Amino acid sequence: MNSLTNKQRRYLRSKAHHLQSIFQVGKQGVTDELAKQLCLALEARELIKMNVLNNAEVDAKEAAELLEEKTGAEVVQTIGNVIVLYKMSEKNPTIQLP
Repeated sequence: MNSLTNKQRRYLRSKAHHLQSIFQVGKQGVTDELAKQLCLALEARELIKMNVLNNAEVDAKEAAELLEEKTGAEVVQTIGNVIVLYKMSEKNPTIQLP
């Protein structure tokens, strides 16, 4: 997958601003099951916001890198304990990147 440009990242950050977090990385860390569920959600939504809990064994940056590897998604941003991921849907892409 091609890396996102700064303009595309800005656009995705603005779209993600209003999203609710739908996943959490807990004390189990980034598991294969979490990655599998995340792949399904990314196919349906393309843009996802998630939290890394304080008791997680990894911080947000580490979790973002692991999730990027396991899901093939792009990390749009990490702020504090929040990660925003993007992956274009293979079946029904809805987000048009600038």
